[in-house]
Amino acid sequence: MISRIDMRGSLPEDLRDVLPRAELDVEAALEKVRPICEDVRHRGAAAVRELTARFDGVEIERARVPEQAIRGALDELAPEVRAALEEAIRRARLVHRDQRRADHTTQVVPGGTVTERWVPVERVGLYVPGGRAVYPSSVVMNVVPAQEAGVESLAVTSPAQKEHGGLPHPAILAACALLGVDEVYSVGGAQAVAMFAYGTEECPSATMVTGPGNIWVAAAKRLLKGRIGIDSEAGPTEIAILADETADPVHVAADLISQAEHDVIAAAVLVTDSVELAEAVEKELPGQVGATRHAARITEALSGRQSGIVLVDGIDDGIKVVNAYAAEHLEIHTADAAEVAGRIRNAGAIFVGPYAPVSLGDYLAGSNHVLPTGGCACHSSGLSVQSFLRGIHVVDYTREALAGAAAHVSVLADAEDLPAHGAAVRARFDWQVPS
Repeated sequence: MISRIDMRGSLPEDLRDVLPRAELDVEAALEKVRPICEDVRHRGAAAVRELTARFDGVEIERARVPEQAIRGALDELAPEVRAALEEAIRRARLVHRDQRRADHTTQVVPGGTVTERWVPVERVGLYVPGGRAVYPSSVVMNVVPAQEAGVESLAVTSPAQKEHGGLPHPAILAACALLGVDEVYSVGGAQAVAMFAYGTEECPSATMVTGPGNIWVAAAKRLLKGRIGIDSEAGPTEIAILADETADPVHVAADLISQAEHDVIAAAVLVTDSVELAEAVEKELPGQVGATRHAARITEALSGRQSGIVLVDGIDDGIKVVNAYAAEHLEIHTADAAEVAGRIRNAGAIFVGPYAPVSLGDYLAGSNHVLPTGGCACHSSGLSVQSFLRGIHVVDYTREALAGAAAHVSVLADAEDLPAHGAAVRARFDWQVPS
């Protein structure tokens, strides 16, 4: 069901080239989404409606969801689901509220200060996937950090569902209602990103678009980056587990399966120095997979080239492997899990010990589950309050403070053959800076 990669003896020189990884050709998808985005740019709401009919098989009269439908979805939400979402929101607010940044002023010289102001983007479009699964949790993960950052205008979009009358899934609408979001659109795919990038008669343009989606969403975000800000180009979900002989194979197998459940191209990777654990997990997988609702999807994901068990000589080598892999989600199941976690540099989120499974982070840990995929965790972070903030330097110098810097500015300007830079400073004084 899952392959093995034996790296005992010596680790390959370039680990990233040999580790399991899902193939996602966003570059090839660009040419397919380009005409979609151009269509929305030129024809606006009409193009959005036609593209929704073509790709989702749903005829919609308007993209924007009526407010009464949003309120009605909350009224009909099962009480236990509402309670779980409310607790998820409460925990997410606790974590994200502590991420807020304060403005800070530094006195560089007497009379000369630089203040760093943190200013939220003006308007964001938040994408919530719809497809094999329903993701009200992604509403929470997108909306809460944007609200805590102070974004004044935000809108949620999620694909239209034929079985729900052309509206997004009711659980998504209910989550929006719980968060006080009343601007929701039933649009998915590349056309949703283009709708926010260019604006339509129904939907004002946004400054930024965030949230995970399929390859068409990722390609549209890449194509339109610059016109809009983006969080990341989300690829297939992935879990890596670093474990030693102390790990429980039942837990490890269950956690691999939990992420494989998302998609047939989801990645599940176990890195261990214990052959005994590897064998126990291999024996455990078939029974657990057979007991799940989505056994066929999980089997395809676990048996694909993007998943596998990597054998290493020791935990030190295992740390090198998972740092090279830079997983979206990384679980640590070792004897001293907290110490090992402290040695990890590259991961979207780290889950420490047997009682912090990725599933907890997906819903109720308080952390954010919109995370970098495809190895991007080596240079990128997950969605947070900072994602929606811009740092602006405010420079405030008196005449005397500028005079104290004038000679240095003039010298550096001449060194770079930009004499007008120095002249701009000298023009403020009735004397010449010595050359």
